[in-house]
Amino acid sequence: MIRFEQVSVRYDNAAEPAVAGVDLTVPEGELCLLVGPSGVGKSTLLGAVSGLVPHFTGGVLSGRVTVAGRDTRTHKPRELADVVGTVGQDPLSHFVTDTVEDELAYGMESLGLAPATMRRRVEETLDLLGLAELRDRPIATLSGGQQQRVAIGSVLTVHPKVLVLDEPTSALDPGAAEEVLAVLQRLVHDLGTTVLMAEHRLERVVQYADQVILLPAPGAAPVQGAPADVMALSPVHPPVVALGRLAGWSPLPLSVRDARRRAGPLRERLADCTPPAAPVVPAAAAPVAVLDRLSVRRGRTEVLRQVSLTVRPGETVALMGRNGAGKSTLLSTLVGLHPAASGTVTVGDGVVPSRTRPGELIRQVGLVPQEPRDLLYADTVAGECAAADQDAHAAPGTCRALVTALLPGVHDAAHPRDLSEGQRLALALSVVLAARPPLLLLDEPTRGLDYAAKGRLVERLRALAAEGHAIVLATHDVELAAELAHRVVILADGEVVADGPTAEVVVSSPAFAPQVSKILAPLPWLTVPQVASALEESS
Repeated sequence: MIRFEQVSVRYDNAAEPAVAGVDLTVPEGELCLLVGPSGVGKSTLLGAVSGLVPHFTGGVLSGRVTVAGRDTRTHKPRELADVVGTVGQDPLSHFVTDTVEDELAYGMESLGLAPATMRRRVEETLDLLGLAELRDRPIATLSGGQQQRVAIGSVLTVHPKVLVLDEPTSALDPGAAEEVLAVLQRLVHDLGTTVLMAEHRLERVVQYADQVILLPAPGAAPVQGAPADVMALSPVHPPVVALGRLAGWSPLPLSVRDARRRAGPLRERLADCTPPAAPVVPAAAAPVAVLDRLSVRRGRTEVLRQVSLTVRPGETVALMGRNGAGKSTLLSTLVGLHPAASGTVTVGDGVVPSRTRPGELIRQVGLVPQEPRDLLYADTVAGECAAADQDAHAAPGTCRALVTALLPGVHDAAHPRDLSEGQRLALALSVVLAARPPLLLLDEPTRGLDYAAKGRLVERLRALAAEGHAIVLATHDVELAAELAHRVVILADGEVVADGPTAEVVVSSPAFAPQVSKILAPLPWLTVPQVASALEESS
């Protein structure tokens, strides 16, 4: 269905090609997972399938890419629209209408389908993706995860032969991600749709893949094969694979179920071991943020209800919950974007965010939003870093050093628009950290990050917490919460339904438990590094 013949792509002014020497085939009716570290060219490869590369992005494509027999170099994206459906990393850039139902119908209108067919397909897609209750909602009012589902639905209604998906579950809560993946499986198994998908959260998707294509490094030839075989040598792999490697299991398990079947001997070895306790946050320290029975309205909707929360220096708090639960609104309220409808919110020494000038507030609290580009406005990475240092009254080079530490290989002259989602996140985080705010807020901070980049982020955030910074992050990444957070707060419909130590909250929740916890239950282990440390000490 998809054929790459010695494909290379080089962008203007780039010293090296984004991808080189790609020669492979994606069979019809299979779900093929594209994996690799950030910046190796996964999005470029996906764009070459849909024709966005080079017709939209520019650059030079050599070799040949064919989809259902059509050469993407001689067929523009609109001439491939009936064959290839594409959903990018950023759903907002995908939308062309204002409401959910109109967006689902737009692609079919462009192809001139009959109204009766359009109506039936819209209803089917609303049901498939759990969007029926949102059909009349303005897209701008949806949460990030809801927008992602609408973006996927808008290409499904056209019934393309090939679906190209870039990070399709990155903004979804675990339940919504499972729904989307179930839909993709149904399309593959029942309708013969070919799915080519890039995803960093491999713990969610690798067990569903028929094949895996690994891009090991920029410009390196890809490796294609069965998921277990490729995961055995991949530099990026989910916790279940990391645990399998540690335990010496062969073939490697790809799902929690497979790992549990083999984990009996490992559980016996760990039965007398105790996971390391999380660092204790001094209760006597003055809080850096206090929410007292806070309620917030957006229009006529009450999105936060009677939320009480205290955050102290050195504490890392993970906000979790389904899409639309109010996590992003809570973070936005802490930086003054929403006033309190009732109750109070203060940061620092009693500062009310919504009544404080941004220039003063930046030294109390910093927010890295779900869309990092909202913070970026300069033409180059160097320009962004210089402006951040100036705004924060920091020493020149402070922001640039942070970028290098988080994501090596980002060039000064690169335009933020041309960076991958993960690279933009690293840049936005560095811009905020340049001011060294006592309270750091992050909204979906691992979206677009591979496991190595996430590891560097975790190390940096741990160092900040050790220095006394308080960190509040809204995330659907259960592995991140297990590895980093002291506390987990679960929100549902704007209310706090759970608040406690990470180990207690996530282990008791099937939706938010990390893979290692599910595999080794009832033992209280959360992460592979914990297990590795215990095995090393006991040997």
